[in-house]
Amino acid sequence: MAELVGTFILMFSVCGVISSTQLPGGHVGLLEYAAAAGLSVVVVVYAIGHISGAHLNPSITIAFAVFGGFPWSQVPLYITAQTLGATAATLVGVLVYGVNADLMATKPAVSCVSAFFVELIATSIVVFLASAMHCGPHQNLGNLTGFVIGTVISLGVLITGPISGGSMNPARSLGPAVVAWDFEHLWVYMTAPVIGAIIGVLTYRSISLKTRPCPSPHPTSVSSLLH
Repeated sequence: MAELVGTFILMFSVCGVISSTQLPGGHVGLLEYAAAAGLSVVVVVYAIGHISGAHLNPSITIAFAVFGGFPWSQVPLYITAQTLGATAATLVGVLVYGVNADLMATKPAVSCVSAFFVELIATSIVVFLASAMHCGPHQNLGNLTGFVIGTVISLGVLITGPISGGSMNPARSLGPAVVAWDFEHLWVYMTAPVIGAIIGVLTYRSISLKTRPCPSPHPTSVSSLLH
């Protein structure tokens, strides 16, 4: 339930910013979109991090499970909750703001290949930092952790926005696709973030010092560092 609520908050925040571009006097650009995504992550991490780990993203959940930091038995539950949260937020956003669900969808702006690789690279950067925060010498940042993660999310949106729409999250893309019933190019956003997340964890593990073991709190998340 925590993952559903957290993903709902994240997605509804994104819907609100995107929808405001269609309202009278709405002049919202990529910077505002990135800020909304980052700030909503900060808020949700502090709110539910101690409950579910605040994954909010199927690619994060899968990456943790692949490397043994999260039980596979809970992966379907987490992904289902995240997807339902994003879908519900999109539906509510459409009803509240009176816009089409297509407006919330992520679509390649250049090509599917470009969108795929920018999503993969940006997600790997986000998860690389998350791994460093969780396992590295920065794991004692305490209450600053949420702000650091939110900042890197904003950076990722700025990187990916002009090319892919700034997703880095399969649930964020699947929710609007379900409401709009338009699954064109969805494979990009279902696969690239997952592969990127796995690469991010693998890269950190490959270059980090073996002398500092990585703790395994439950539920696994950098947000566990807040407590």
